[in-house]
Amino acid sequence: MRKHIPNIITLLNLFCGCCALACIFYGQFPQAFLFVFVGGLADYSDGMVARWLEVNSPFGKELDSLADMVTFGVVPGAIIYMLLVIGLEDAILGYPDSLSFLGTKGLQMMALPAFLVSTFAALRLAKFNLDVRQSEDFIGLNTPACTAFVVGLMLTFHFDYYGLRPYVGNLFFLFALIPILSYLLVSEIPMISFKFKKFKWKGNERQFILILLSILFVIIFQGLGFSLMILSYVGLSVFDFIFETRKARKRQRASNEG
Repeated sequence: MRKHIPNIITLLNLFCGCCALACIFYGQFPQAFLFVFVGGLADYSDGMVARWLEVNSPFGKELDSLADMVTFGVVPGAIIYMLLVIGLEDAILGYPDSLSFLGTKGLQMMALPAFLVSTFAALRLAKFNLDVRQSEDFIGLNTPACTAFVVGLMLTFHFDYYGLRPYVGNLFFLFALIPILSYLLVSEIPMISFKFKKFKWKGNERQFILILLSILFVIIFQGLGFSLMILSYVGLSVFDFIFETRKARKRQRASNEG
């Protein structure tokens, strides 16, 4: 029974992802956030529990990817889809009550590119399972980070933080966001991992800085903080990559001169 405990936690992630999707399509964005949040906690803890119980298995790894595909793959695509549909129907205070692809109400068809984010999330997860380079840091934007960014936009739209609803729901912004997120998911840009091997400052400086920034952003900016957090995460990862690349070039140059 012990070996199934991590899998049960993984299935909780999957269940929460499905519930979040139901909430999103009914325009219940705060409830969707709660389900995504619980799913994220389950996703973060199942691996730790598996290591603690010493019950790691290939089955658990595959199940984890399937659960992530729903919570961190389909969910962000669904959020962008709903924001596009709302914007296309010019119904800021309401939500579409029917699905139609024909006639004057067939605007949902124009919003379907939002699920390209879900498609590239699947590519990202498949690459991650086979890529031995991603044992410590990530290569490309990980799917939970992508979802956190989109969830921040969803909450900002719903609660109109700082009067940003018209900008978050802007069609040009949302359509531009689709290829940007899709590219980042499968890019070769190194991204810092939030995983800790040991809870010590030395060797985990980047992780602690990111966590502290994340807490501050959420406290100060509320739901918008999730999006700002991921922007900072990507920026810090790119800066770290450039810094490490320059250090490697200097070492290589010194080695060649020596």
